[in-house]
Amino acid sequence: MKTSYTVFLVSGMLLTGTLNTLLTKLQDLQCVGNCDDPDPKRRRLFEQPTWQTLNMFAGETMCLIVLYINILWTNYRLKRRGYRELMTASLGSPDDDNVIEPAALDIPGAVAPTRSAESSLETDSLLPSTLDDTRPLIGRRKFLMWIPALCDICGTTLMNVGLFYISASVYQMMRGAVVIFSGIMSVIFLKHRLQRFQWAALMLIMLGVGIVGMSSVLFPYRPPVLDDGVGGRGPAPDEPSLFAAVASSAMEFSERSLLGVLMILTAQIFTAAQFVVEEKIMLRYHVVPMRAVGLEGIFGFVTTAVGIPLLHLVIGRSHPGGYFDMVNGFYEVINNPGVWSTSIAIMFSIAFFNWFGLSVTRTISATSRSTIDTCRTLFIWMSSLALGWEHFQPLQVLGFLVLIYGTFLYNGVVSPPWGAGVDKSVEELTADGSGRRLVDDE
Repeated sequence: MKTSYTVFLVSGMLLTGTLNTLLTKLQDLQCVGNCDDPDPKRRRLFEQPTWQTLNMFAGETMCLIVLYINILWTNYRLKRRGYRELMTASLGSPDDDNVIEPAALDIPGAVAPTRSAESSLETDSLLPSTLDDTRPLIGRRKFLMWIPALCDICGTTLMNVGLFYISASVYQMMRGAVVIFSGIMSVIFLKHRLQRFQWAALMLIMLGVGIVGMSSVLFPYRPPVLDDGVGGRGPAPDEPSLFAAVASSAMEFSERSLLGVLMILTAQIFTAAQFVVEEKIMLRYHVVPMRAVGLEGIFGFVTTAVGIPLLHLVIGRSHPGGYFDMVNGFYEVINNPGVWSTSIAIMFSIAFFNWFGLSVTRTISATSRSTIDTCRTLFIWMSSLALGWEHFQPLQVLGFLVLIYGTFLYNGVVSPPWGAGVDKSVEELTADGSGRRLVDDE
């Protein structure tokens, strides 16, 4: 039963994690202007990164809704069957991934049970090994989650813009750079100690990311024309000089690819800061992971919803049709079935991905999460190739292999080639370099 349940969780995490990126890329390829023009270069695609960020936080907010529904159901069961009986029945059950500690959820009159080695309510990879010195994240303390939400807004918006300019597989591979920044930040701000082989692994990850980025610039991404005729930017077929057209187009797409790569890398700094702040909060306060995700979601949603009209007033009005044109973005969303349908799909996919991710972390080791995330990148790459969204590039394969090895080495999945032992504490590090990261948002 436990094996089949684990397979279900891992499969669900891989599926939803892959869909998060592919659906976002599919949304980027939706034509929203001049769609009947025979020249793909003159068509205008959907490019609204702030609306996509809002959509992501809506998906995370759904986690909070599900959590409070679970609280109501838990209260009902407490009253009907008795708290001690409920808690006893839930211990050690792999199916009760959403069992909540009533004391942590502010249920009146509830007393937290004695924690035992068999308890499946929390895991050491999500929370500190002891809760004696931690306080519940309640009242005004909840607003601490606004800090990582702000980092998430900056990082996600930059990544959304970067995805306009590069392929989905390169986008996912470049996100592996977060290990570099989070590892360094954890040493500076959290006083973590990295072993020598981990520093070597960071160098390998940096090399792998560099090779992947160079591949994207040397062989730039060209948005495809979808089967229904929409999407795609490419050189006009009736240019007077074919050589001039190809040279000009290659330069344009190389510059766009370089810009996309730089944006993704910059976004990883904000994402790493988000991880470090989250770990700092989790070290000081006790909070159920699903609630933390939901709090970040609602804080991020509110901030983005307020920021969109402000950015429109400051920037959008003077740059109509741009990234911060709120009115144009709103009409592009509601008037294009391909855009709003993918928005709904992305929202649910992100919500389920967070649930699957937290459940997987409860069920298997954190190092296994590193392997799953690697498979997720591979599935995104294979799917993009199968859909015809990008072309096979040997240089990208080389960069991906170096990136995989560096990530596995950093997380202790593989041993260093020089035979140094891997400290057991390393096995509790997640793929982003932070010991208590909840779950990757996308």
